[in-house]
Amino acid sequence: MSNSADSPEAGSGDSSGPGAGTAGTTESDGSSPLATGDASARGGVRPVRVLTVGVFALAGLIFFTSFDTAKGTNIRTDASLLKLSDLIQERSHKNGQLDESNGVLRDDVEALAERDDGSTEAEDARLTALEKNAGTQRLKGQAITVTLNDAPPNATAKLPGYPEPQPDYLVIHQQDLQAVVNALWLGGAKGIKVMDQRLISTSAVRCVGNTLILQGRVYSPPYKIQAVGDPEKLQKALAESKAIQNYMVYVNVYGLGWKVTEDGPVTLPGYSGTVDLQYAKPVE
Repeated sequence: MSNSADSPEAGSGDSSGPGAGTAGTTESDGSSPLATGDASARGGVRPVRVLTVGVFALAGLIFFTSFDTAKGTNIRTDASLLKLSDLIQERSHKNGQLDESNGVLRDDVEALAERDDGSTEAEDARLTALEKNAGTQRLKGQAITVTLNDAPPNATAKLPGYPEPQPDYLVIHQQDLQAVVNALWLGGAKGIKVMDQRLISTSAVRCVGNTLILQGRVYSPPYKIQAVGDPEKLQKALAESKAIQNYMVYVNVYGLGWKVTEDGPVTLPGYSGTVDLQYAKPVE
């Protein structure tokens, strides 16, 4: 029994002796995958280790970038956007105050100039007419107001045969405001006010996103456009405008806001902003 190969003691003795080690080497001297794998693992760097080091390095870079961007704040919120929005509103409000202050100073300058400017009555009358046409003086008369507003965000097509709305269909665009202003001028408007500002020949009605930028100030819908003139002619011009007819399709299908009211006698304010033209100049 002591020479049996099944004996644990014999197995232990063979494996630990020199002869057993030599025999093991002879049997694996061929193309054994196990032997080849051990040799390559001990002789070079395992790819798994390189991949692990790369993953940890990338994670460290991401953490550092997040820390450097956050600067101790929560980057998961819209606080930065809110701050930018507040800054825009603050600047817009400041521009409004400066316009009012500029208007007061202009009135003072005109009052001083009228004391003794050496002009004749005919020249004064001509100057007054020019100021009235330029929109810098108050204007009284019968007026109408057009109000445009965005559609509800969850609006759907109200009429059959129309596709479901895209987000772009549900907001007021620059061309909508321009269409109303152009139609009112065509209808004989003597003066137009958009929101709380009088339009002049150099005024530009522009939209960025769903906000209106007019003469340095920012507005959100609903947008109100008031015009002084013959109410009947003004409303007829609105109804005949092709651009407004196209807008009315969106009003009826998707619920964009549209309202026209007669205001009776009103007084439009004079334009109080700067009248100096600003333009690019070549670098010398």
